[in-house]
Amino acid sequence: MGSFKPGNPASVQDLFEQIAPRYDQLNDLLSFGLHRLWKRQAMAWLQPRPGQQLLDLCCGTGDLALVLAARVRPGGSVLGLDAAAAPLAVAQRRAALQPWLQLRWQQGDAMATGLASGSWDGAVIAYGLRNLADPAAGLRELRRLLRPAARAAVLDFNRPVGRANSAAAGFQRLYLRRVVVPIAEQFGIEEHYAYLEESLARFPTAPQQQQLALEAGFSAARHRSLAGGLMGLLELVA
Repeated sequence: MGSFKPGNPASVQDLFEQIAPRYDQLNDLLSFGLHRLWKRQAMAWLQPRPGQQLLDLCCGTGDLALVLAARVRPGGSVLGLDAAAAPLAVAQRRAALQPWLQLRWQQGDAMATGLASGSWDGAVIAYGLRNLADPAAGLRELRRLLRPAARAAVLDFNRPVGRANSAAAGFQRLYLRRVVVPIAEQFGIEEHYAYLEESLARFPTAPQQQQLALEAGFSAARHRSLAGGLMGLLELVA
């Protein structure tokens, strides 16, 4: 067990405060650039349009929020929220290079944002739901924030379980242990990325995510496997 504890908000926040300067570089290295393809699939479901008000919860360094902000022009805006200050600082620096985009950043808890209910046209959570202390609470908060019939996309690692998914589960373990952690070790942050496998052990499976979303009040919930079952996209309708 590493020093960063899944489900512990302070521990998870500390992890992301520390890896923020390397986060985007490692995303490219560890996914071989494919994270952009997976995020495009989330965008395809969300269908951002000019004039919309969108949320990026657990926004990290802001790469997805920046793309969303470009899609909702003119007249739209995006709010990026994250629990950790260091990733938000990176996001703010990136946004400053595109001052024509309507973007705001806020440090806060995705399970209790304090934002107005039913006031957002859509939302995305990319690689954030798994890191919340209570993913069910995160989905309830997400639903509270959205207008009726609004769409949300939740992108994250998939948790393949059962005999039918044994090959995907085995490949995922191999990838995390033999690719992710050794590469992270070269940057001196192997414990930070060993956390990935530990966090997956407590993450709801695809059917569980669908059920939790429906219990949270979403009218429709569908989980799609991506990358041969290594990743997953939860497509939601409020």
